[in-house]
Amino acid sequence: MSSHLEQELREQPAALARLIEKQRAYGEQLRDLFQRPDVQYILIASRGSSANAARYAQYLLGRAHRVPVAFATPSLFTIYGQPPRLDGALVIGISQSGKSPDVVEVVSEARRQGRPTVALTNDPSSPLGLAADGVLKLEAGDEYAVAATKTYVNSLGAAALLFATTTADGLALGELERAPEQLARQLDRSWLDVSEVDRFADVEGGTVIARGINYCTSFEIALKIRELSGLLFESYSAADLMHGPVAAIAAGRPVVAVAPAGPAFPAMAEAVEAVGARGARTIVISEDEGLRARGEVGLPLVPGIPEWLSPLVAVVPGQLAAMRLAQLRGVDLDAPLGLSKVTLTR
Repeated sequence: MSSHLEQELREQPAALARLIEKQRAYGEQLRDLFQRPDVQYILIASRGSSANAARYAQYLLGRAHRVPVAFATPSLFTIYGQPPRLDGALVIGISQSGKSPDVVEVVSEARRQGRPTVALTNDPSSPLGLAADGVLKLEAGDEYAVAATKTYVNSLGAAALLFATTTADGLALGELERAPEQLARQLDRSWLDVSEVDRFADVEGGTVIARGINYCTSFEIALKIRELSGLLFESYSAADLMHGPVAAIAAGRPVVAVAPAGPAFPAMAEAVEAVGARGARTIVISEDEGLRARGEVGLPLVPGIPEWLSPLVAVVPGQLAAMRLAQLRGVDLDAPLGLSKVTLTR
């Protein structure tokens, strides 16, 4: 019998399609909120996988509305009791469960200050859903595995839906509507390739790198590997890695490079070359055959997905690699290393 994790990985395309179908109209209703003349920046509160989705939203919403997109400092609102003034902010809370107390407090304080608030959550009746002015439901359905998969992809999908609907960009919306089918093809492809990871069965840690819109993907892959297998993987922007941390890339160290086609691809190709010259054992996630050939393992991406949507598919080879590394270590995929589904932090 397969695990909840494996089942939920396979449910991702259907969950994403459901989100787009059911929440498109609500996304269009939020257009006026994002275009209010008093909105000067967007502030996002999030934790865990939701924080990785927030990194994606930072790129998309900043591009869409040409305003700064910042991350909240929840401890100022909770343990220090000194929340900042939020004049000019549109505040978004992202929490798949809607139960993260510090995310709820950021949104609640924003509402007390009279600022517009939106929640992205799978449960509109959750504390976060009740705290916000409006709720864009993630539509992921029940998720039982500790490691978030379909709720993460649908959090990305919600950000992408906001990008398309709040700018009335019909071309972007059409591209997003094709994403579930591309995600399904990526899952089929990656399931065939996952055994390639077996040669990394003896590793104890590693690094994941990306640039640009897939910065979120590097963080999410590193998090999934840590959650599921207990292996200490860290995430870096390829640019930040070269400013000093590259010194830790010694011969034999695993490096996962996320390098879809797009503006960031040349920089990622340079990074793969640089870590390879230091003797790193590289896993290259890319649709570019030439770049994959430079790695010890190449995990193909299906071609044709626009770069702005690539995080929705680029994460899949990393999700399955994380699952496989956990299996090789004998970890229970649905109860990894004493973790629970919801972490309550203040």
